[in-house]
Amino acid sequence: MPAAMPLFPIFADLRNRAVLVVGGGDVAERKTLALLDAGAAVTLGAPALTPALRALRDQGRLRHIDGHFEPGWVAGNWLIIAATDDVALNAAVAAAGEQHHIFTNVVDDPQRCSFQVPSVINRDPIQIAISSGGTAPVLARRIRERLESLLDHSLGQLASLAAKRRISIRARLPDLRRRRQFYDWLLDGPVAALLRQARPQAAEQALQQALAQEYPPLPGSVTLVGAGPGDPGLLTLKALRALNEADVILYDRLVSDEILSLARRDATRISVGKRLGGNHDATQENIHALMREHAGAGRKVVRLKGGDAFIFGRGGEEISALRADGIPYEIVPGITAALACAAYSGIPLTHRDHAQSVRLITAHCAKSEDTLDWRALAAEHQTLAFYMGVGQLDTLSQQLQAHGRAANTPCALIENGSLPGQRVLPTTLARLAQDAQRHAIHAPALLIIGEVAALATTHHWFGELLDSTPKAIQTPASLVPAT
Repeated sequence: MPAAMPLFPIFADLRNRAVLVVGGGDVAERKTLALLDAGAAVTLGAPALTPALRALRDQGRLRHIDGHFEPGWVAGNWLIIAATDDVALNAAVAAAGEQHHIFTNVVDDPQRCSFQVPSVINRDPIQIAISSGGTAPVLARRIRERLESLLDHSLGQLASLAAKRRISIRARLPDLRRRRQFYDWLLDGPVAALLRQARPQAAEQALQQALAQEYPPLPGSVTLVGAGPGDPGLLTLKALRALNEADVILYDRLVSDEILSLARRDATRISVGKRLGGNHDATQENIHALMREHAGAGRKVVRLKGGDAFIFGRGGEEISALRADGIPYEIVPGITAALACAAYSGIPLTHRDHAQSVRLITAHCAKSEDTLDWRALAAEHQTLAFYMGVGQLDTLSQQLQAHGRAANTPCALIENGSLPGQRVLPTTLARLAQDAQRHAIHAPALLIIGEVAALATTHHWFGELLDSTPKAIQTPASLVPAT
């Protein structure tokens, strides 16, 4: 199996199911003990066994085939583990398993495995499995060690207590959101603390007292969440928490699949992104109607918007609509594209000598670019960050030059900012449209204009830096570090 092939994670119920282990040494002993702990009916095939394996055989806890491997051994088993130090023998076991359509693990040989045995963190009944697909077992073990230190050993007791009271909790809290809130309290509150203190009876009593309280249904609400520029690592902790509590997620077109994958698996996801050439006002009204519908039905709605909801995101209109409908709301800010694209391109938006202010501008205005104050935008000692400007680069360049901005003013176009496909194009105001066309720059892209944009050529650290016209793009002397 190719190392790059993704594995399907699965937990197998092996109770009273036949499993064959080929080998009788230390590795086979470790695998056998783990299988017996899982309740498997183990058959061990090998001419010699370790003392511990012999003891297990003598106790009747496993069946032993005394001899050298034969393909007929594999029939009737659910799983097979080849745990010998003989490469040819392990290959023969894997081939027999493949022929009989039985999942087989060959220790330390991922290419011959049809299943992997992961590193495991055991907080019975909670288990966490970590796999590198057999390519980096040391890394998987290191991750397990770190997680072990984060998870208290009382976690298993807490899970058992929750399972014991599950029917009572469902009956007492039929409202799903209330029940979720109760489980959050159970995991973070006094019950968990009492279990950590080795006081299980007091913990169960605290749980019973909590269940005796009254819990009226929660009202619906909307949380406006800024998803940031695309890199899931730039999502805030509050945004992540909101995604995990949401019943319904209304998300924009530019919200990445990687960010959506962090949300609750059973949340309803509705794409409400605006399309090029579509009726944006009608789409916005539909968003308002969806928020009203789902929040009115008592659901927790997340309105997930790229970047920050209040930076060219029509978040203000949505809040006004929620207030008019009397719907409770919260706002979770996100990292806007100007901040992220600049940082991921090595461009400081402000600089003591060259940029004392920053302007965030949309080149996709409600009316037209003629509404912009071009004379003010053409002033020096400021940085301009244009959103949604790829289609208007020629106009932007001409207007700024016509109102006094120098033709050799540094510019940087950042395409797919913060994402693995990020491309940064350093250029000048005069060559902006020409260079963008030559490199086929497409939306989403952010345009930065000002002296600080020249630093993209020297401070670049992420993604691809595109060729430009080096002689025309000169870093101001005061921006060059002293040697």
